[in-house]
Amino acid sequence: MTGSDSHPTNGLDETVHQRHRLGILTITAEARSADFGYLRDALGLTPGNLSRHLTVLEEAGLIEVTKGYEGRRPRTWVEITSAGRSALAAELATLTELLRRHGSLPQP
Repeated sequence: MTGSDSHPTNGLDETVHQRHRLGILTITAEARSADFGYLRDALGLTPGNLSRHLTVLEEAGLIEVTKGYEGRRPRTWVEITSAGRSALAAELATLTELLRRHGSLPQP
């Protein structure tokens, strides 16, 4: 490997790669929107920790958070943005390349 070669780990995005934020992005990519309570339970986070991760992702433009009501109950919904889908796809492509390099996936 020469100095000009870039290792795939250089493509990992710290905002996306953190495991709880990666979880938020993958869950919201699979669903039209995800409820705050569902994300909290699925990821095993406290409400405060989830709120912090959502803030980081929202400030990066990767998700949109909508607050409203379902009946008289306040609800918070989270949706992935197109930038979030692109960032998630790039992260998964980088991880796939790392798996290929380490013999876990066949070469294309």
